[in-house]
Amino acid sequence: MKKFVLKLTCQDQRGIVGAVGQCIATLGGCITESGQFVDPTTSRLFMRVCFQCETDMSHEALDLQLDPIARRYGMQMETFDLAEKPRVLIMVSQLGHCLNDLLYRNSIDQLPLKLVGVVSNHTVYRSRVEHESIPFHHMPITPENKARQERIFLELLDTLQVDLVVLARYMQVLSDDLCRRLPGKVINIHHSFLPSFKGAKPYHQAYERGVKLIGATAHYVTADLDEGPIIEQDIRRIDHGTSPDEMVAIGRDTECQVLAKAVKTHVEHRILLNENRTVIF
Repeated sequence: MKKFVLKLTCQDQRGIVGAVGQCIATLGGCITESGQFVDPTTSRLFMRVCFQCETDMSHEALDLQLDPIARRYGMQMETFDLAEKPRVLIMVSQLGHCLNDLLYRNSIDQLPLKLVGVVSNHTVYRSRVEHESIPFHHMPITPENKARQERIFLELLDTLQVDLVVLARYMQVLSDDLCRRLPGKVINIHHSFLPSFKGAKPYHQAYERGVKLIGATAHYVTADLDEGPIIEQDIRRIDHGTSPDEMVAIGRDTECQVLAKAVKTHVEHRILLNENRTVIF
């Protein structure tokens, strides 16, 4: 039994849902899950459909069969074979809580992905990563070598056929050029409930403002720092007695959970981009 996910977006028009369903039925498919959303401000339709086929249809053959519908309605369409796990690469610096959480979840098959490597600008977590039999790539960054290292990094992504890059507290700013080359393919965890307290030391900024809620935000990376489409957020309540160090500790637990949920949502093909926002089924 082959299982697929279809994601599409186009201007809302009468008959789209029926046409998609009829096409899947013609292919011998059975829809197991379906979600639709129409943006009321733009009249743009977003749709995600899960279906299964008894025939051994290839991913390419499916795309060919769906192409006439896509052209008829002006759709942007993607299909995914659920037997093919997305290939994921993690980047980390010297804070390992999110990395450790993802490694553990990966070890118990909690995330439907294939972890193909970890890149770091430090060697702190080399032994931890290699203990999981995952390739570790040390790529130190300096102002002088950053452009060269990014070229090497792009070559590594091509070699490993990476589908998604996860910044698990990777404390280097990706260049604008690199961000533009990887649209919708890089997820970052920011230790703040964006759009508040961007940049460095957000928990200390929050402490100075006397906030009563702190949080974490997972978002897609764009050339605009900390401005990419938000995927997942969560918060924790604090009070006047919570110190900055305690806020950091509370925040780290939140960061792990938010990043893991964002990664899982992405690799299950549940996210569609709506300009600088996300539609999540």
